[in-house]
Amino acid sequence: NNFLRLCVLKVTQQSEKHLEKILNVDEFVKRVFSVIHSNDPVARAITLRMLGSMATIIPERKNAHHSIRQSLDSHDNVEVEAAIFAAANFSAQSKDFAAGICNKISEMIQGLATPVDLKLKLIPILQHMHHDASLASSSRQLLQQLVTSYPSTKMVIVTLHTFTLLAASSLVDIPKQIQLLLQYLKNDPRKAVKRLAIQDLKLLANKTPHTWTRENIQALCESALQTPYDSLKLGMLSVLSTLSGTIAIKQYFSSAPGTAATTVRSFDLVKLAQECCYHNNRGIAAHGVRILTNISASCQEKDLLPLEQDAVFGLESLLVLCSQDDSPGAQATLKITLTCMVKLVKCRPHLSQSVVESLLTQLHSAQDAARILMCHCLAAIAMQLPVLADGMLGDLMDLYKLIGLSTTDKKQELLVSLATVIFVSSQKALSSEIKTVIKQQLENASNGWTAYRIARQASRMGNHDMARELYQSLLTQVASEHFYFWLNSLKEFSHAEQCLTGLQEDNYSSALSCIAEALKSYHKGIASLTAASTPLNPLSFQCGFVKLRIDLLQAFSQLICTCNSLKTSPPPAIATTIAMTSGNDLQRCGRISNQACMKHSMEEFRNLATRYGDLYQSSFDADSATLRNVELQQQSCLLISHAIEALILDPESASFQEYSSNGTAHVESEYERRMMSVFNHVLEEVESLNRKYAPVSYLASNTFKCIFSCLCNAVIALLKVPLSFQRYFFQKLQSTSIKLALSPSPRNPAEPIAVQNNQQLALKVEGVVQHGSKPGLFRKIQSVCLNVSSVLQSKSGQDYKIPIDNMTNEMEQRVEPHNDYFSTQFLLNFVILGTHNITVESSVIDSNGIIWKTGPKTTIFVKSLEDPYSQQVRLQQQQGQPPSQQQQQRTAYSRF
Repeated sequence: NNFLRLCVLKVTQQSEKHLEKILNVDEFVKRVFSVIHSNDPVARAITLRMLGSMATIIPERKNAHHSIRQSLDSHDNVEVEAAIFAAANFSAQSKDFAAGICNKISEMIQGLATPVDLKLKLIPILQHMHHDASLASSSRQLLQQLVTSYPSTKMVIVTLHTFTLLAASSLVDIPKQIQLLLQYLKNDPRKAVKRLAIQDLKLLANKTPHTWTRENIQALCESALQTPYDSLKLGMLSVLSTLSGTIAIKQYFSSAPGTAATTVRSFDLVKLAQECCYHNNRGIAAHGVRILTNISASCQEKDLLPLEQDAVFGLESLLVLCSQDDSPGAQATLKITLTCMVKLVKCRPHLSQSVVESLLTQLHSAQDAARILMCHCLAAIAMQLPVLADGMLGDLMDLYKLIGLSTTDKKQELLVSLATVIFVSSQKALSSEIKTVIKQQLENASNGWTAYRIARQASRMGNHDMARELYQSLLTQVASEHFYFWLNSLKEFSHAEQCLTGLQEDNYSSALSCIAEALKSYHKGIASLTAASTPLNPLSFQCGFVKLRIDLLQAFSQLICTCNSLKTSPPPAIATTIAMTSGNDLQRCGRISNQACMKHSMEEFRNLATRYGDLYQSSFDADSATLRNVELQQQSCLLISHAIEALILDPESASFQEYSSNGTAHVESEYERRMMSVFNHVLEEVESLNRKYAPVSYLASNTFKCIFSCLCNAVIALLKVPLSFQRYFFQKLQSTSIKLALSPSPRNPAEPIAVQNNQQLALKVEGVVQHGSKPGLFRKIQSVCLNVSSVLQSKSGQDYKIPIDNMTNEMEQRVEPHNDYFSTQFLLNFVILGTHNITVESSVIDSNGIIWKTGPKTTIFVKSLEDPYSQQVRLQQQQGQPPSQQQQQRTAYSRF
């Protein structure tokens, strides 16, 4: 029997995430709880562990609380340990149980009859006494007594760790806990206690860095400078490097009141970091340079030139050391070093040249694994700053040829990484020589997957000519029809974007022909893309993005045509008279003011901007670069609609303030930099024209030409920036989907659910959040928003005057998923007889409060039927018979 009970316990513990789905909790607990009265202590122990494992769904069961309290007094060690396990789980879930058991736990810990090993198991329960301030304070006092009364190593370690977890959960007395841990770190000679103090300090540094004072950081620096043990110094530096990336570092360098300002290099933290930069232990050196990098990045208002040089020299020395070593430890240190390089260059752009030169120099002699990481670093730096000059590009091409001749196992990855650096460094146009070298190496040394990855990178960087040739070469190398159509669509999209690179300002006929050619390729590509989609991989984002691009190109083409046609239609001779008669000065402009072409064009661009916004909201799993790309497309639509409004439709009320602030944001890529440059240029042109020409001066033909030339040149400038197909177009790193289940649900989806019109339908909505291999990589689900609406499809019976509130059902609820499961209920009215269509749509809200329209949308049908008594009364009234006395009484009773 106990073996079977143990199996049930194991299953329960492994199914912890699914316990909330138990429909009848009372019956489940009743079957388990009956065993607690057994005479077998092992059976009782298994039952207690079972109750503890179910604490999340029965946190306030008083009988379970009583059984745990009783079992703590048992003379059987197995039962007592099980009671301790259950007490810890219930204390974490129930405030009442924690408050009730606290005194009992305190008595047992302080009691002389309790063995030491049992005390060590009881003490961790106190970490859950954080439900209110008084409970946390009494637990803290008890732990303070224990630390003083029991100085043995094991007791101090368990008590201090419980102390830290209690402070972190209750958010009370965290500064006191930091001081206590620093005191033990400094004064206690035992290495085990010092390690525990460092581990807990790291936990508090991650969770509450704002509570660290200048004195705390100074004390930690002094301990790190004095310790002779490398392992302890590594731990302390880890805490300091964590703090150096937070707000605590600004507090440390702010001058104390009443003291003179000191130079940055005189601080102990800087001395420690400079001392550790060249340490023979790689981990210590890595933390040293990370601290210097974070100081340089955070304290930008101070003069840190010597410190910046120290950081660069330390990074270069670590780069040389780790790039020659293939061991996992060296690679981990190299990743830290390269991350610090990217951060330093981002915050201090004047250091970029020396950092890039050192990377390129070391790239030739480094190990292959290190070369891949260094290429990623170079690409990240070049995305932010145009630092790779033509001379450096020649070195990269020589290295590319060299790698193509090698026979290492990292060769394919190296070809992709180095090609990415080349594409980033020459985003405007690839020379024919570079294309030839890349294609030769791919033909000689690569497989099809490597060529596809390089083509994908070329599409991301805007090198569409190179991408088109690579996609074309891969068409015959795939074994699936869907893959063929996918590659063919990518080839067509690249060709379409390549057609737009030949656009020139003031050459509008050529621009129209280029856009027409691009649209032709895009239509071919969208047909192939539709053929490439499957039920398991519907390619919804890709299809939506490309359809919007097609519509945007058509809108641009239509705008240029409209401008060309209106150029040839000056205002009539009676335009001034019409303006005076109507009282509208804009009527002087003739066709341009009253014709619907420009207004229609403006509304079309605004509609496109709205659709781009919908695409943005539906892309919950997209990376930030992809979302920024969609946002830039939306801004380009808003820009053109604003230009039309400011120049033609409503010049007097046009405002430029809300648009002019966009250029101040930090740009993350060359594509974004060029788009923002175009935005600013177009806004300046529109604003200058708006100020130069008053609306009544539009009568002049040269003013017409200036306005329409400005609009057409804005379109051409936007199209000349090569479109970037970002990562989410090719690759989904995060996958999140919601699966809904509605009850009641019909057996046949087309069959309606029957409901009487005098009753309400209780619609229960259950859902499961499904994740891919990397849940929460970009953003996490905070809650799920469920919208329920009903629409009357077909009406049956007579028309009655029904209140509007009873005709529609529009409800919304927000639920937080627990262990990726959620459920809620809606009460729906169907007073009107007929068939109603109920739609349940879900959307998610992330941790920042942003709503994402992820779907799905589920539909069921409900048939509202007349209740039998009302039907009987109606039939009698139709036949002219008065209702009987019994029926009248029944009606009155039912109303009552």
